[in-house]
Amino acid sequence: MNRRTLLTAAAGGTTAAMLAGTPAAAEHGARESKRRFHGKVVVITGATSGIGRATALAFAAQGAKVGFCGRRTQLGHEVVAQIRRAGGEAHYVQADVRHEDQVKSFVDQIVARYGRLDIAVNNAGIRGPGLPHEVKLAEWDDVLNTNTRGTFLAIKHEVPHMLRNKGGVIVCTSSLSAERARPDGAAYSASKAGINGLVKAVALAYATQGIRINAIMPGTTDTPFSRPPGIPDPDWERFKALWGPLNVGGMERMATADEIAAAVLGLASGDFPFMTGACVHVDGGDSAGRKMVMPPIPAAVTPSG
Repeated sequence: MNRRTLLTAAAGGTTAAMLAGTPAAAEHGARESKRRFHGKVVVITGATSGIGRATALAFAAQGAKVGFCGRRTQLGHEVVAQIRRAGGEAHYVQADVRHEDQVKSFVDQIVARYGRLDIAVNNAGIRGPGLPHEVKLAEWDDVLNTNTRGTFLAIKHEVPHMLRNKGGVIVCTSSLSAERARPDGAAYSASKAGINGLVKAVALAYATQGIRINAIMPGTTDTPFSRPPGIPDPDWERFKALWGPLNVGGMERMATADEIAAAVLGLASGDFPFMTGACVHVDGGDSAGRKMVMPPIPAAVTPSG
């Protein structure tokens, strides 16, 4: 390549490729990451802690305007303050996804504030422990109304704004528990399996109108949702170190909230334009199968020679 060709190529936009692996390329990649969702408007339900909070912070760090809701007002304002200190833009609305009027008001307020809706992350959820015969009907209803019905209500009031924009992306937080149940988790597993069915139906309803909808199915994630209250940090770290190899096939550990948020942002980006109606495992390989840990074979029954 002569000097004239080299200069022409650089002017034509191939500089990044020519500088791959250099500090300049790394800086270029960092700038591109910050612009990944520049100008996009995102709504997130259940973003005052855990996966929702990590997702709000991640979208804001990459240029999105983030509107989110949750029931805990103080935590909501803390998330907004953290985003704004970092130079991002966010707005919190106190709302409970069990109530349709609050869900509609939340979505409408964010659209009125920022002018449009591009991405929705329907993440709000609760867990309801108890063996099936011990679960009170009110407890069952609370889990289903929050997790499944709340996701439906969010979609119901997000879609009209996306139809006006002629497109959008919705990501819903399901769970590995939709497929791998626990004896004391009937309501939770049922609610998350319901989200998977809902996602598939909505994907079919709006695919030709430019709206993509998918679900993520996290494995156990290190958030307040999974951590019992009152456990000191050192004890929790020791528990996780023992728990992972015994309970998670594949990576043998819990996910972090940031890792699940990264999956949400990936699905919400333009990198998967032909993916809709999918329920994606983000579980460190746990759904692929569990290791078989065989007990020692007694010498008396060891095959001989």
